[in-house]
Amino acid sequence: MTTTTPMSSVATLRSQARQHIEQGAVTAGYSADRNEVLKLLNEALATEIVCVLRYRRHHFMARGIHAKGIADEFLLHSNEEQGHADQLAGRIVQLGGEPDFAPDSLTRRSHAEYVAAASLLEMIKEDLVAERIAIDSYRELIQYLGDQDPTTSQMLKGILAVEEEHADELADLLETLPVKPWTPHAVEPD
Repeated sequence: MTTTTPMSSVATLRSQARQHIEQGAVTAGYSADRNEVLKLLNEALATEIVCVLRYRRHHFMARGIHAKGIADEFLLHSNEEQGHADQLAGRIVQLGGEPDFAPDSLTRRSHAEYVAAASLLEMIKEDLVAERIAIDSYRELIQYLGDQDPTTSQMLKGILAVEEEHADELADLLETLPVKPWTPHAVEPD
């Protein structure tokens, strides 16, 4: 096996591990800009929280003949987005940061928007737009990290895969709904 990166000796690894132990998982080998990574992860956290809230609203507000199954899908997506938020918050703490759950600035920090939407069709479209934003945001963040933070990158790849599933499911839901809701024709007076 050929490698271009020299391996540290056991003595060096042991010595480095004893330095700055208060930094926990962040060792001298961490080469990413930690402050920038923490900022970006907090933006991703805000995005996930906004998505949780939007999906929850859509779950409860879904109405119509097609609503039950779609509302269940909204709830499932909300729960999965909450799991992503928890993963992000945990990683922020591992990197020595503080997860920002401040409600007054969530929508400003979030990449996705919180759109209430009035109809089932609008809800699906807004959720799909938010998923597409998340997909591009995570893809860019993964590329930004490169090989400088493989743990965060791996976590983000897992989240990205779920966001892509969400987008695919929402696109499928769009196919099942009529373009316009049915409305009865007005009866002309005699």
